[in-house]
Amino acid sequence: MSYTYSEFKALYSKYIHNKNDLKLLEEAYQLAFLKHQGQFRKSKEPYIIHPVNVGYILASLQSGPNTLIAGLLHDVVEDTETTLKEIETIFGEEVAFLVDGVTKISKLSFVSENREAENQQKMLLAMSKDIRVVLIKIADRLHNMRTIDYQPQEKRMQIANETLDIYAPLAHRLGLFLIKAELEDRSLRVINPPEFYKIRNLVENKEYLHKDNLNEMVTTIGNYLKSNKINKYDISGRTKSIYSIYKKMVYQQRSFDDIYDILALRVIVDKIETCYQVLGIIHAHFVPIPKRFKDYIAVPKPNLYQSLHTTVLSSKGSIYEIQIRTEEMDKIAEYGVAAHWAYKEGRHYSKEREQFEIAQKLKWYQELLKMSSDTDESASEFVETVKEDILSANIYVFTPKGQVIELSKNATPIDFAYRIHSDVGDKTVGALVNNKMVSLDYQLKTGDVVNIKTNKNSPGPNENWLKIVQTNHAKHKIRNFLNKQNRDQLLLTGKQLVEKEAAAQKADLTLLNDEFAIQHFSKNMVKSLDALYIEVGKSLLSPKTVVARMLGKELDKETLLQRQLDKAQRILTTTHVSGIIVEGLSTPQIKIANCCLPVPGDSIVGFVTRGSGIAVHHKDCPNLKNFDKERIVDVFWASNIERKYPTRIRIIANNRENILADIITMINASNVTIAEINSLTNQKLENITTIKLITKNIDDLENVMLNLMKVANIYTIERKFV
Repeated sequence: MSYTYSEFKALYSKYIHNKNDLKLLEEAYQLAFLKHQGQFRKSKEPYIIHPVNVGYILASLQSGPNTLIAGLLHDVVEDTETTLKEIETIFGEEVAFLVDGVTKISKLSFVSENREAENQQKMLLAMSKDIRVVLIKIADRLHNMRTIDYQPQEKRMQIANETLDIYAPLAHRLGLFLIKAELEDRSLRVINPPEFYKIRNLVENKEYLHKDNLNEMVTTIGNYLKSNKINKYDISGRTKSIYSIYKKMVYQQRSFDDIYDILALRVIVDKIETCYQVLGIIHAHFVPIPKRFKDYIAVPKPNLYQSLHTTVLSSKGSIYEIQIRTEEMDKIAEYGVAAHWAYKEGRHYSKEREQFEIAQKLKWYQELLKMSSDTDESASEFVETVKEDILSANIYVFTPKGQVIELSKNATPIDFAYRIHSDVGDKTVGALVNNKMVSLDYQLKTGDVVNIKTNKNSPGPNENWLKIVQTNHAKHKIRNFLNKQNRDQLLLTGKQLVEKEAAAQKADLTLLNDEFAIQHFSKNMVKSLDALYIEVGKSLLSPKTVVARMLGKELDKETLLQRQLDKAQRILTTTHVSGIIVEGLSTPQIKIANCCLPVPGDSIVGFVTRGSGIAVHHKDCPNLKNFDKERIVDVFWASNIERKYPTRIRIIANNRENILADIITMINASNVTIAEINSLTNQKLENITTIKLITKNIDDLENVMLNLMKVANIYTIERKFV
């Protein structure tokens, strides 16, 4: 599927007629042709074919001249000697801005997991500045997916996985359904070719077998509409995408024959009221399948999609999904946000005005803007929050005033509260759902009306909330609150200890300020008086040492000894072989409990054994309930751990051919070491694999588990406690 410049020009000339715009488009092509001369793609084709095809994809969305020009020039700054200044001089500031945005995304290299997260964050932040930047990047990715067969296998897998993770969800959120479906199908063909071709053959076979029935349904429905004096309509058939069928088969454990909406009919009419009239006619003549009706006209999806969906049983016993919508709704269903931005001759909006209108219409885009401007998360946290909380969100609930809030599946009232505002989340004490009081761990469903009850005197979230909430956004806000609370407590404790010692030594408290702290304790990485108090609160500095510096005394033997102990304690904290600190003990014998194998980032507790020191357990370890509570001690991870730790996971999967090989390949690709692996088949013919991994921390482990979910036919991945 490749297009020439003549085909591209013929397409954009259908809706762009301004002579100056057409002249600039021609100049952009000539410049791209000149600059890319002598460059070739992996397919051995001249490089100019790529920007032309990117332009064609954008023109099929009826993008404006500046977007098309930027699409043609999106690689010239990166791959040639051309500068942004040259582009700005010829084509203007807006084109240069778009090219710069796409260039910055294109330059991102994916050499490590951290770098990949940072680069994905940059792309999402670029989109928050101008959504057209990502529209161009999606078009760029689509053409690259169309020509992906020329890439080496490892590169193909990396591109396909990234496409499923980022670009397809973005296309979905922008309402670009055709592009989204193509990106997903092409990615599946790379990642799991056997499943792709198997499902494609099943779909083609079903289309062939049901062709006559489908045509008969089209004719029958058309006759019913005419007999009810509805003459302006269009009825067509459509097939569900291969990837969406694959997802239902894998994640919902359904057979191909159990998926009802593989074949569907689409009825397009001229007015909204006619949509509901058509629905009534169809239900009067065909048996509707219970619980399969959805009204996206009254409650549009967050990506602007509107339609009536119903599933009916035909007279021949076949099941069909029927979608009913207006022509305008159909245009938005096909082109999404691009339909709003479709070029109209004579309309001159600033990009700021365009961005504002898009934000007003797309609630999820408002959330992205909010997160982009107010985030203290790391790159990986930010990307995961956007991917899971925005790009993958799939339930829609309402505020009491009717505002739609989109959340991830199984979200709770606490998730809802933090989506409204962090202050609302912190002060949440209860929730009403559909005017009924519910617990804070209640799982919300699409259509719920949620009313959060707050109390300004609430102590705020606690550790248990982290087990309840589903969204990364809420988890991050809760951790921030708890960390600040812990910091405040350490600060207060340290301040009280120093002031008590100062009073005993009759030291002048006015000496305590930021300058004093930095001057005397910079070697301790102290950068403020508060930081000094926190070090004392952590027992990393002695209050005697602080007061001795205040008095300017020659340090006596006791203080010198205390300083040495301070230093030893710091070294212990940062370099202890276990990476674990035990409250109240400076040099304990520590071992990691083999039954649960916690890793840094897990919540942990210590158990004082008889003669073997302290065993550190995951706080959810089932063995803890059998232990003497009097021998449980508080432990926590050191701040800068360099060693790695073993832990176990259990994977339950379909016992298909090569399942174990696929699991091992994915783990190796995640840069985590396998220490031990055991695999067996249970009575249900499921493959049960237990793996001991060597990981740096919980983030490492969760990344492996997320990547493993991409392996076909895996049902469950969980931590394994023994």
